Amino acid sequence: MTLLAKIPDIEKCLEIVATLQAKKSSGEALLADFEISEGIYSRARIEDTDSVCLWLGANVMLEYSCEEATTCLQKNLENAKASLEVLVADLQFLREQVTITRISYDCSCV
Repeated sequence: MTLLAKIPDIEKCLEIVATLQAKKSSGEALLADFEISEGIYSRARIEDTDSVCLWLGANVMLEYSCEEATTCLQKNLENAKASLEVLVADLQFLREQVTITRISYDCSCV
């Protein structure tokens, strides 16, 4: 389930944007380690920043202001959680239908 992996990623992005905004208001730089490739990391010093870049998928990245990024990420988080709820409800319905079908089949064979 990609939604189960997507929700924590979005929450982590929201935390990072909030950290960037907090560091900006305090005036101190943020030291961050980021993954360049699997298992290869680099350290960056992030000074005052007014924008962040977000991956949209299909190798597309857009630059947003921190406020716009927060709004976009919160909307994506809400949509992902709503989709997960619908998916769980649909799976529960299917489980019930499979059980009913099995019981009906077993009863008709007797």
